[in-house]
Amino acid sequence: MGFEPPQRLVRALGETYGDAAADAWLSRLPELARQAVGLRNLDVERVVAPGGRSSLVALVRLPDGTPAALKVAPPFAAPDLERAALAHWNGWGTVRLLDTAGAGADAAGAGLLLERLHTEVSLRSLPEAKALLEAAGTVRRLWVAPPEGHGFESVAARTARQAGAMRAVRETGTAALVSAALDARDELLADSPEELLLHGNFRQGKVLAGDRAPWLAVGPEPLVGERAYDLARLVRDRVEDLVAAASGPTSGRRRVNKLADSLDVDRERLRGWTLFRAVESGTRALAAGRRQDGELLLEFAGWL
Repeated sequence: MGFEPPQRLVRALGETYGDAAADAWLSRLPELARQAVGLRNLDVERVVAPGGRSSLVALVRLPDGTPAALKVAPPFAAPDLERAALAHWNGWGTVRLLDTAGAGADAAGAGLLLERLHTEVSLRSLPEAKALLEAAGTVRRLWVAPPEGHGFESVAARTARQAGAMRAVRETGTAALVSAALDARDELLADSPEELLLHGNFRQGKVLAGDRAPWLAVGPEPLVGERAYDLARLVRDRVEDLVAAASGPTSGRRRVNKLADSLDVDRERLRGWTLFRAVESGTRALAAGRRQDGELLLEFAGWL
């Protein structure tokens, strides 16, 4: 079968890594996917669409008929680090890595062979209060000590790159929020309390229904640092609903406190990282021409 990349993937890779790098990899993607399938003698059912923003995911079956999912990502999306994190978690709160074929060779298209989850059912299908409760229960399982000699980057390193891009944004009206977000980052990194393995991009859409467990996390962008950083992205889930509600500002601040208290995370540290991550995402959206998304995120950040 063909392995045409979903348009969501095409747009997201271009926005995140630049059109030149994205186009070069996307032109090779069909052949890379065929190589990954042939390596394991898989039967392909279909490509998941609209799919993710950093990889192509195909639903497949192993030679013995076991259902699975094959994920093929570009080397600049660091699939080797995703593999390492999933291997370390070993299915505890996350999708399970089914084999080690191609470890260290993702650039050649080996991809990640994963247990099959219900790709059409994420926590976003639940009412908000229930979704946040299940999300909190899932993410707490992921916060473990990283393996010795790991190659994961730190929160400090990742946010340093992001801070540089934020400073380059010249959008009218963003200067005060950018300055506040950068100040918050500096203060938080001056006294970082822990170094745990983090998901890196944890939100409701990254938690799918499974058979082995009710809910399992997928798609980590792993790094090491404090829990408050990892929880910050979850705080702004369904931001469009928050902004549309008259009680949005109060509800947003209440969500910070509720999540912090439920997971024993310092409220102010969570507020600070939520501010930084919302402003970073908002300014990046504006730079990519996604003005509505950017303005929603910056309005939310202004409440904090």
